[in-house]
Amino acid sequence: MVQEASSIDLPLWLRTPPGRYVLSWEQARIDAHVADVFGFHALQLGLPEIDALHANRMPHRWLALSAREASQAEPEAACGTGPRAVALSCDFDALPFASQSLDLVVLPHTLELARDPHHTLREVERVLVPEGQVVITGLNPASLWGLRQAAGRAAQRLDARADDQRLFLPRAGEFIAHRRLRDWLRLLSFEVESGGFGCYRPALRSQAWLDRYAWMERAGQRWWPVFGAVYLLKAVKRVRGMRLIGPAWKTVPKPRAAPAVVSHKHRQIGKDAP
Repeated sequence: MVQEASSIDLPLWLRTPPGRYVLSWEQARIDAHVADVFGFHALQLGLPEIDALHANRMPHRWLALSAREASQAEPEAACGTGPRAVALSCDFDALPFASQSLDLVVLPHTLELARDPHHTLREVERVLVPEGQVVITGLNPASLWGLRQAAGRAAQRLDARADDQRLFLPRAGEFIAHRRLRDWLRLLSFEVESGGFGCYRPALRSQAWLDRYAWMERAGQRWWPVFGAVYLLKAVKRVRGMRLIGPAWKTVPKPRAAPAVVSHKHRQIGKDAP
């Protein structure tokens, strides 16, 4: 039986009705953003509950987990025999990849649970090739869900006897604001290409009540789009001073020579001719 207490960690919370609601939105949006990313090597960092590289067509796609996630992973996945086989377990602060070796990195809630999210993002920038892409998802603190979580934490600070039932989202993790993450990406020479918000229904634990507020999806997208419970960002690594060379078959046409004007001098034949 899945626990509904918010004191559980993120993987277990994702099995609750609001967690499945978030996973469904993220899976659809991630599939749409990685489907047309081309290259040879793609990496998903963390959260095996979602298959972030399912729609991507690169020949080499890997799932990397932290030591804690690997210990909690399913036995067949940890052994590399399941459908979502774990390629490696590593420290996200020091990725075991050469610089400029990956074409795509997906971070599903990875920065929220990272020991140093900014350092993890710097590692992602290091391993990406120029024009490589990163896709990031996170919980939005400026949302109805984020406000309920903040109210629960405030109640805990005021009352030491308050339990974790007051929290709606998992206790662990630091929720990073959308604007703050964009600033981090800009400092690392990333250019945000696309993104969006989703999950506008109220913070409810019951599937029946979540279904009753399904109409809020369209209303939220139209009237309060930046207040969705979850956000997604897709950014491209830009390298200053780099110039992409076009294909060799795109040759510059040679300029045509201007026609020469030839003047003909006719010799007058007449009586004055010698």
